[in-house]
Amino acid sequence: MLDYKFIKDNLDVVKQNIKNRNMSADADAVVQLYDKRTSLVTQLQSFQQKRNENANAMKSKINDAVRKTLIEAGKQLKDDIAAAEKELSQTESALEEAARKIPNMAHPKAPIGKVDSENLEVKKVGNVRSFSFKPKDHVALGEALDIIDFERGTKVSGQKFYYLKNEAVFLEQALIMYALNILRKHGFTPFITPDLAKQEVLQGIGFNPRGNESNVYCIEDENTCLVATAEITLGGYHSGEILEKSKLPLLYCGLSHCFRREAGAAGHFSKGLYRVHQFDKVEMFVYCLPEQSDELHEKLRQIEEEIFSGLGIPFRVVDTCTGDLGAPAYRKWDLEAWMPGRSDEAHPAGDWGEVTSTSNCTDYQARRLGVKYKDDDGKNKFVHMLNGTAIAVGRAMLAILENYQNEDGSVTIPDALKQLCGFDKIAPKHEV
Repeated sequence: MLDYKFIKDNLDVVKQNIKNRNMSADADAVVQLYDKRTSLVTQLQSFQQKRNENANAMKSKINDAVRKTLIEAGKQLKDDIAAAEKELSQTESALEEAARKIPNMAHPKAPIGKVDSENLEVKKVGNVRSFSFKPKDHVALGEALDIIDFERGTKVSGQKFYYLKNEAVFLEQALIMYALNILRKHGFTPFITPDLAKQEVLQGIGFNPRGNESNVYCIEDENTCLVATAEITLGGYHSGEILEKSKLPLLYCGLSHCFRREAGAAGHFSKGLYRVHQFDKVEMFVYCLPEQSDELHEKLRQIEEEIFSGLGIPFRVVDTCTGDLGAPAYRKWDLEAWMPGRSDEAHPAGDWGEVTSTSNCTDYQARRLGVKYKDDDGKNKFVHMLNGTAIAVGRAMLAILENYQNEDGSVTIPDALKQLCGFDKIAPKHEV
């Protein structure tokens, strides 16, 4: 969350930022509650001082009448302190709840817009393939190649679940190892993270565990949720800790299952592997000094570009607009791969679809989670935290199947994955 004093001192800027992000939050209420809390703290301290003075007076030589007066005053002060503490606690809870709705400030260069169509294209990498035949989408290919079973996934688990089988099992593992090997080269410490996290960790990262709009699955009566990304578990790893400045930045990567309700998600291009309730992902996460975060954000994006360039998948980079940033992000880059299966009247040859993103969340998450470092001046300060997708396996597999398909219905494996897969082509088991 943002610092309360920052909100008070920059109220108009904060309110404009909320508007630019197309979000609903009451910055005025935060300032009012912040001022009320300050007043209550002062009042409580005054009561406590009077209580101490009263206690000291009781220790001196006094007559019975004075002692009786002091005892009555002490009782009243006890009641006053209890009432003030209760009101302060309620005010602090209300202040925190209101402040959590305030999004992070956006980077000055982040394009202002409400929806993802207003994201700013920065560059394109690779050449979009021109097919000599009508390409199929990954759903048709997966079924014909007998490597993805959506029908039985729905029968057993429900909509937006699926089985991977045959060569797709090895392709998934190859994509994971491919990404991990690149991250190892860049000095990342690898993790396999838990599938569950406490609700307070999710809230600290910026996920809402409750309500109809929540995108996570909560475990009833357990105060825990299935993780939607390893960003949650890697971000919570150092919660409540003071990190050594000399050891920053910390570069972590985590392999995890990801579970998402995808509440409200629909549309023609959400089918198949693009938007599912469970998938595997390798996530990058960084703890760093404030002055390091901009440069490291560029590094995360470059690693994502390296991964997809190595796979030979055409992609473009977009600077995410304010309305599509998400509350914790200061700035976010998305990589959108070319997906031939996204063909329609408006885009007969296909269209772009997001495959990775990387966000600089500055100290927004660290402030919620209490992750600090001791600076040279001896003061504890909040670290900056960043995250980025190395490989979201389902979407990467989607892009490979659609871009590497052949006229005979087979799919060629990208060179970077052939040795890891143990085969160079997936042949159809029945007619596409």
